[in-house]
Amino acid sequence: MTEAATMSFLEAAIVATFIVVGALFTLIGSLGLVRLQNFYQRVHAPTLGTTLGTFCIAAASMVYFSVTGGRLVIHEVLIVVLVTVTTPVSLMILVRATLLRESSEKKENDPGQIQH
Repeated sequence: MTEAATMSFLEAAIVATFIVVGALFTLIGSLGLVRLQNFYQRVHAPTLGTTLGTFCIAAASMVYFSVTGGRLVIHEVLIVVLVTVTTPVSLMILVRATLLRESSEKKENDPGQIQH
């Protein structure tokens, strides 16, 4: 008998719901990366999808291992905290680097400027 067989229907439904919702958030973020028009929109969708998807998958993992292990498992909280902190920071760094690059390209291509 596997550990999953000892779970009640409600516990299994909660775990399955978290996994499906997390996978959907991640899928929507990935589709946004492909379908949106410009860089700024494209970088925003996966950021939200990653954060929400990771939270749901980690919640499913915490529920599953807490139920089957017979003790509270909270190791995944560290993963959620790290992803929640690092994903927006990387988004800001990418966007600022792109803004800097675009502004330097405009200065180089501006015909009104006198070049020495």
